[in-house]
Amino acid sequence: MLALTRKKGESLVINNDIEITILEIRGDQVKVGISAPKDVPVYRKEVYLQIQKENEESLQIDGLEALKNLL
Repeated sequence: MLALTRKKGESLVINNDIEITILEIRGDQVKVGISAPKDVPVYRKEVYLQIQKENEESLQIDGLEALKNLL
C-alpha cells in the first residue's frame, strides 16, 4: 500500500485519468472528491464488498438451478 500525505485542495492522479482531491478535513473525517471516466466504477468499500457477496450468492443459486435442470 502506498501512503501519501495530502492537504485540503491537493490531489493525486491514478493511471492518467483518475483524480482524487481532498475537498475538506473536519475532525476525524476527510471529504474526498473523485474524478474518473464514466466507464470506471467507483464504490465505497462496504458497498463493493456487499455487491461481491451478492454476486457470489447469485452464482451459487444459479449453479444449483442449472444442476437441477440437468437432472
